[in-house]
Amino acid sequence: MPERQPANANVTHVEIDGRRLRLTNLDKVLYPATGFTKGQVVDYYARIGPAMLPHLAGRPATMVRLPDGIDGERFFEKRCPGHRPEWMPTVPLDADSAIQACCIDEVPSLVWTANLAALELHTPQATADDPRKPTAMVFDLDPGSPADIVDCARVAVELRDVLDQLGVRAVAKTSGSKGLHLSVPLRPLVDAERTKAFALALGQLLEKRDPEHVTVNMAKEQRPNRVFVDWSQNDRHKTTVCAYSLRATPTPGVSTPLTWDEVAAIADGDDALARHTPADVIERFEQHGDLYADSLARDQELPDLG
Repeated sequence: MPERQPANANVTHVEIDGRRLRLTNLDKVLYPATGFTKGQVVDYYARIGPAMLPHLAGRPATMVRLPDGIDGERFFEKRCPGHRPEWMPTVPLDADSAIQACCIDEVPSLVWTANLAALELHTPQATADDPRKPTAMVFDLDPGSPADIVDCARVAVELRDVLDQLGVRAVAKTSGSKGLHLSVPLRPLVDAERTKAFALALGQLLEKRDPEHVTVNMAKEQRPNRVFVDWSQNDRHKTTVCAYSLRATPTPGVSTPLTWDEVAAIADGDDALARHTPADVIERFEQHGDLYADSLARDQELPDLG
């Protein structure tokens, strides 16, 4: 993060990539269990920006703001605030919406949202240019207690194998909380109704194979000790937490891209590989680059299930 130039006890002025920003209350603790401060949140987003921005650019961003930290009130903010900088671009929230959302396309924009205590950033699967056609199909694997991340990884490996048989590749990341996300990039683009139906069909296949441990039923009473394959995340009105976003969890979790070797190791019981601190994630990016890049770059068609 660039060198700070304090203005007073609570306000700091910085210049990032030619943009002047006014940051406030950087010493405020947002994650009490670890003492993780707003300044550390801002620093994380400033440093992870080069990895995260490709996954944010061109998409309306929904911010999950927690001004008083994770123990305080949280709220979703879809409309880009009126006090945004004049250089912050906006895009329609959806094709049918008059709401203008923030479009985070540079590090200063990301730092500005972090200064709002927007700990989490969520995006739709489609870009604002073509909001009815997602750039990827997603599977949100959510464990119902006592199922856990290990169970999610086992389902993820099986789902990957099914997708491989259909001739398409997926990339994986942690949700940053309890589950896993799989993304299947698509080129050419197809309508969201097709990706949603396809994701449901694959989820039903896995449920049929192992009904005791997998479900596509949204009813919470059906989920205990099962992994819920949330196919509905492909609805064009839904958003998913962005890769590299912090999460509003007791300790600062991150939605972290994984290799398939890591997913397989988690499936074998090494659940520590599913937990990464912000510092871990920055180090991983510096060593390996963006492990989620294929979610944007791979050309593959959605198979025809007949």
